[in-house]
Amino acid sequence: MIRMILEEARNILEKDPAAKNIMEVLLCYPSLKAIIYHRISHRLYKKGRFVLARIISQHARRVTGIEIHPGAKIGRRLFIDHGMGVVIGETAEVGDDVTIYHGVTLGGIGGDPKAKRHPTVEDNVMIGAGAKILGPVTIGRGAKVGANAVVLDNIPPYATAVGVPARVVRINRGQYLMYVI
Repeated sequence: MIRMILEEARNILEKDPAAKNIMEVLLCYPSLKAIIYHRISHRLYKKGRFVLARIISQHARRVTGIEIHPGAKIGRRLFIDHGMGVVIGETAEVGDDVTIYHGVTLGGIGGDPKAKRHPTVEDNVMIGAGAKILGPVTIGRGAKVGANAVVLDNIPPYATAVGVPARVVRINRGQYLMYVI
């Protein structure tokens, strides 16, 4: 657990130019606290200790302003910058090295408790402030979602999507940059 905490803290220190040192990150960053609480509540959730898992996740929400359901699958090195108002739903999956800004929702649609209702966010994705990603859509590896976008459909890898509803405006495929009109 200590190794995981240090890895997450170093990631924040690397990604946030406002972070001055590792001690500041360990003591002051709500993103790190939310991840630690989530790792604990997720373990309990997987063991069927649903109420205790939810109590811990709700405590984390009060402390950090970041709500991550204990059932959500969160990869390594997630950075939630200015995390207030971030919501990650029960069946959401977040890959490695993802950056999420404040006010983002990875929300569900539909009511079938056995179905996947929330988004899958692949590795190296950036989601801008206030974006809403709704339903069992996939945000492809390396994609970027603009601030306040409302995503209702899949976003391909290495694409940039903006607007309401979100649409792909460019795709970066290696050295080729393609603008979508």
